[in-house]
Amino acid sequence: MKKILFIATGGTIASRRSDSGLKPQITPQELLEYIPQVKDICQIEAIQLLNLDSSNMEPKHWKLIVHTIREQYEAYDGFVIAHGTDTMAYTAAALSYMVQNSKKPIVITGAQKPIDLEITDAKSNLLDSFLYASDAASQGVSIIFDGKVIAGTRAKKVRSKSYNAFSSIDYPYLAVIQDLNIMRYIPMIPYEEEVRFYEKLDENIYLMKLIPGIKPRVLSSIFENYDCIIMESFGVGGIPHSIADAFYELCQKHPDKLVVMATQVAHEGSDMTVYEVGHDMKKNCRFLESYDMTLESVIAKTMWILGNFPGEQERLEDIFYKNINYDLIFGKNRKC
Repeated sequence: MKKILFIATGGTIASRRSDSGLKPQITPQELLEYIPQVKDICQIEAIQLLNLDSSNMEPKHWKLIVHTIREQYEAYDGFVIAHGTDTMAYTAAALSYMVQNSKKPIVITGAQKPIDLEITDAKSNLLDSFLYASDAASQGVSIIFDGKVIAGTRAKKVRSKSYNAFSSIDYPYLAVIQDLNIMRYIPMIPYEEEVRFYEKLDENIYLMKLIPGIKPRVLSSIFENYDCIIMESFGVGGIPHSIADAFYELCQKHPDKLVVMATQVAHEGSDMTVYEVGHDMKKNCRFLESYDMTLESVIAKTMWILGNFPGEQERLEDIFYKNINYDLIFGKNRKC
């Protein structure tokens, strides 16, 4: 029987009502009592690593989770992390870069309703996660929610209340789970390299969302104070005329800053070759393009790159466009 480490971090799944609203209060041992049938699936040891509303999840907490997995990696066959839904996609993306080539599954799950309610998705999500983490064909970082297995870099929360809260963006579900049966859509190709852990992140990243009529007033401060600027642009991508001159001037003034172009559109990604506003940027600014990566993955990947490969400007492009845990498909052969 597989031995799984259950890492509790708080979230709705472990919340009870208080005078000020839902608050994480249920211990991991109590969570397991709601799914007694899990004893027939695997052997579980549980720890309360954090006890957060996931809106308060920060990169320092990702480092703590990764450090814990690293310390316990040889002692267990897999890991299940109970997590709040609001930042779950960010955590899954971050762990995908911070724990690479893991032959042991690292599963992140949670719920839209607390586990102690009569009607809840918590029990099925938790049971499915232990089932998947105990299966010999499972590996890497994934989210399990509403019977769907989603690659850690492809998940996005798309509904705030419904049980089918997460979608896999521009990539198939790895598997679905129904009645304790795992039906795999994507065959797991065993990792050839050894597992690698990374515990450094550069959090000095600014995400700038473009809106119609945006003015360049804050651009200078952003370039001066941040190591990376991620531009969340319109459509397939580009810089509008209202900020173009100032933006290109700052790109040339700060060539050491990493600029990444992303899109506000959830599906199908960016392509800066389509419109004039994209062509102009290619002529005036050195940047990386997110293509079909999720925004959560772009943010986590740039933190990981800048934290672990400082001063390696010439390698940044190759590292950014390397496919890690299915994060980049359409753009991997279209470097800027």
